[in-house]
Amino acid sequence: MTRIVLPTAMALIGLGTLAIAHTGVSNPAVLARMESMTETQDNTKVLGAMVKGERDFDVMAARAAAAEIARHAKQTPDLFRIKEMDPKTEALPAIWEDFDDFTAKSKSLEDVATSLAASLETEDQLRAGLGQIGAACKACHKSYRE
Repeated sequence: MTRIVLPTAMALIGLGTLAIAHTGVSNPAVLARMESMTETQDNTKVLGAMVKGERDFDVMAARAAAAEIARHAKQTPDLFRIKEMDPKTEALPAIWEDFDDFTAKSKSLEDVATSLAASLETEDQLRAGLGQIGAACKACHKSYRE
């Protein structure tokens, strides 16, 4: 269980800095990216709360949260297609240097979350799926985020 919970916790902590980073953002494109990432964070927190027992397992709410994560992952490449910067951004220039890889990592998150949204039935499946979501987030953040 530690192998699943630890990467998930790390992803949540990493996403947690986004809300603070929104203050003072002047570039609307960067703000839109940050807001999308915050939505992903919020939906990941719903799943994490269920895994940690802080919230009752609710298959429909979990599927809806996973579907929202997938939706935001799908739109991520479009949000980053044009290189827009802001002093508050945590996006690294590497995104635009290897946009195909960035897009592939976003697609990986989309696929994992879509699969979870479609097939989730049990808490054990949620735990495993959340671990995969955390790993997909971490893979992208490791390369493309400060």
